[in-house]
Amino acid sequence: MEAGAEAEPLLPPRRWRAGRGLWRERGGARSAAEDGAGADNDLYINQAIVFIEDAIQYRSINHRVDSKSLWLYRWYYSRTCQWILSLTITVILALAFIEEPSSLTVTSDVRYRLPAWNPPCGLTESIELLCFLVFVVDVSVKSYLIGWKEFWKNKWLMAYILTLIVSLTDWIVSLSFFCKESVRIRRILRPFFLLQNSSMMKKTLKSINSTLPEMASVVLLLAVHLSLFTMFAMLLFARTKDNQQDKEWVVYFRNLPESLTSLLVLLTTANNPDVMIPAYSKNRAYSIFFILFTVLGNLFLMNLLTAIIYNQFRGYLLKSVQSSLFRRRLGIRAAFEVLSSLKETPASAQQSCVSAGALLQVLQKAEMDSRCKQAIMRSLKMCSCDQLSAAQFQKLFEELDKDAIKQHPPSPEYQSHFMQKMQFAFGHPYFGYLGNVVALANIISICVVLVMDADKQPSERDDFFLGAINCFFILYYLLEMLLKILAMGLKRYLSYPSNRFDGLLTVILLILEIATFAVYGFPHPGWRPEFMGLLSLWDMVRLVNMLIVFRFLRIIPNMKFMALVVTTLLDLVKNLRAFAGILVVVFYAFAITGIMLFQGAVVPLGNTSAANTTNDNGTLQCGTYEQLEYWPNNFDDFAAAVVTLWDVMVVNNWQVFLDAFSRYSSPWAKIYFVAWWLISSVIWVNLFVALLLENFIHKWDRRCQRESLSDIEYQRTVELMFRDVLEEPTEEELMEKLHQHPHLHLCR
Repeated sequence: MEAGAEAEPLLPPRRWRAGRGLWRERGGARSAAEDGAGADNDLYINQAIVFIEDAIQYRSINHRVDSKSLWLYRWYYSRTCQWILSLTITVILALAFIEEPSSLTVTSDVRYRLPAWNPPCGLTESIELLCFLVFVVDVSVKSYLIGWKEFWKNKWLMAYILTLIVSLTDWIVSLSFFCKESVRIRRILRPFFLLQNSSMMKKTLKSINSTLPEMASVVLLLAVHLSLFTMFAMLLFARTKDNQQDKEWVVYFRNLPESLTSLLVLLTTANNPDVMIPAYSKNRAYSIFFILFTVLGNLFLMNLLTAIIYNQFRGYLLKSVQSSLFRRRLGIRAAFEVLSSLKETPASAQQSCVSAGALLQVLQKAEMDSRCKQAIMRSLKMCSCDQLSAAQFQKLFEELDKDAIKQHPPSPEYQSHFMQKMQFAFGHPYFGYLGNVVALANIISICVVLVMDADKQPSERDDFFLGAINCFFILYYLLEMLLKILAMGLKRYLSYPSNRFDGLLTVILLILEIATFAVYGFPHPGWRPEFMGLLSLWDMVRLVNMLIVFRFLRIIPNMKFMALVVTTLLDLVKNLRAFAGILVVVFYAFAITGIMLFQGAVVPLGNTSAANTTNDNGTLQCGTYEQLEYWPNNFDDFAAAVVTLWDVMVVNNWQVFLDAFSRYSSPWAKIYFVAWWLISSVIWVNLFVALLLENFIHKWDRRCQRESLSDIEYQRTVELMFRDVLEEPTEEELMEKLHQHPHLHLCR
């Protein structure tokens, strides 16, 4: 900070907007000093609004604070601008589905796929250029707002600019070759635009990066384990003079690469017990080798890796969330400091304070959740003091750290004694339990009919019984819904997600049933009319039955432990955007890389050498890509590549892909698939398990404090999940950080 900065509380004290002369016209007696003080007050108010909004969104406050910059800053973070930016990122990522090689075909099977429509040169490139222009504006605004000095400290912005330069250069090269070039570097770089736009994704990536050294030690131990057992296997199953006894060597341990691959796949249990059977059929003692390898590798080392990832990642994620809390407290304290500089603040005050009126003015203009805003305003009105200290100011905004609470509307009050009894009866939980029993009876009746008709031909099937019971149960569901609305009132009924789910399915079932009766008439013995309309009678009945089975999920809120599990999953989905975003980034980059490496590699049997795909007698080898008919799994277009990577991530039969693509392209193709397995199945899945465990344990520990079926619903974010273990920053830390602000100069 400059030494002379103490002379002026905030720099630069520019007017918030033009037109200050209007005040002079209305009150000609107003002096120039008073007008300047009013302009300063406007600036302080708007600075406080922006700092409060930064605190709410956990944003950094290290940006310009003059009037024009504040307007630009709020415009940039407005819903419209952020929506445009998100749409642009979505569009540029979605281009992979339509640009060459296009995914616009019915099937990805290389045997049946018709030539896909590929857009003409310049169409997708024009869309790309528009997206790049939006990104150029985005990075320009960001760079201006944080200032030149902060720009050189921000590695993400520098990488952003570098990515744009490389992408635009590659775009120019592509047009110069009339879109005929095979390698387009900018496609691999596209996920970066998604990554840099999410602060939580950056934190998650930083946490993953910090966790890698600890993971590397276990991965190295896994590599040692795999290498040693590979050596043992090559010695144990060495080639002998008896070819009949060498099946293990021929199929799995012929050389070092095949031996490593066989045991690596066994580490995931994908080829168990296939890899053991040839040797085990020869001598049962060989099973000890494979069991020992699996126990040490899969049960101990892989699970140890999960434990390390959970422990280390939780620690680094906790640090990241702690920094988010510091940002929130810093933003609130910055708002207090600028409001304390208002000219209406009493000069006789021994310590800095903020008037309640100024804070109320800020709250009315700030963009924040209406629940939090109303709660803070209530607390402010209940406060008896006109001037707020820093501690009181900070305490008011603790409402931001609380769980989002949703209270259900009250039930209607009936004057009639009969209606009160009806309300008590049909609003009682036992009435809901009765509905669950009826739904269970419906499911059982459907199962009985399906079992009885399983082996019947369509011409022998009589849909009368199934149609009749469906009609009865749907009428009961409609009656139940109406009675619940009568007891609870429409607003209270719709305030429960389970009721909205139940009611929506009931209405859909009723519409389908009415449509069935309108087209095919009422159920009667021998009810098997011919196909009419869009769906046959059997299709209509099946659709109704599927919805009835789906409706049975209504029992979940009535089972406390199941409700706990489901709410954990729902909260996880809400808080999973950062993890899902990183998975999208990795999927996208690997899919584009796979297209570059393996596009057109897989060809139908008629166009390839039979030596690699058949036995000596001309039949297909059991368990191969060709025999299992995995033809749709390829890298000939983006959509097919994504599905193929998903199948490999699941690791079921992933050795089939290792073998096939090493035959169709190069033995080095195994490196690509092993790298994908490490990143997706080992690292990302374990990180997902870590977050799932943390979320579930947190809810399990709090299950006794809150009733799951009360009239209050609690919603939590990742930041709130760790709230109980976070440390509050001290005033000295906050003030030290504020004095380091590159654009905000405080008077103390």
